[in-house]
Amino acid sequence: MNEELDKAIELRKRGNHKESNKLLMRLAEEYPDDTSINYQCAWSYDILGEEANAVPFYEKAIKLGLPEKDLEDALLGLGSTYRTLGEYEKSKNTFEKGMGLFPNNRAMHTFYSMTLYNLNEHSKAMELLLKCLIDTTKDPEISSYKKAIEFDSNKLDEIWK
Repeated sequence: MNEELDKAIELRKRGNHKESNKLLMRLAEEYPDDTSINYQCAWSYDILGEEANAVPFYEKAIKLGLPEKDLEDALLGLGSTYRTLGEYEKSKNTFEKGMGLFPNNRAMHTFYSMTLYNLNEHSKAMELLLKCLIDTTKDPEISSYKKAIEFDSNKLDEIWK
């Protein structure tokens, strides 16, 4: 099984997404409770743009228990997939779980802010994005305004007179 899983991953890396997916689906039939196979199937469907097909594989892989790094990536993938499918509350809950477990994952915060936008929580989305920006930017001009951006990040609707 491990050789075939490695082959499927290698096929994906080389851009043979459909062939990789076909092999992964066969492995999923043979080993339905294997966390790695379920996770790789989810990822495979995401790459193919078949997000709805990815969801059950993400959910099952997470439920079965993934190693920490795969769990981090799976929560990000599932949250993002829910968002693209218009399942905004599920997306929000998934990202909140992910950020609770992996608070330093800025990609998760960024994708979460997109979900907040979709939920019309614009102020919170902007605040989060601005904080991610000032925490991660290497741009000297943005960095020079770090304190001002941080101060204003949660006061965007306030008017100063």
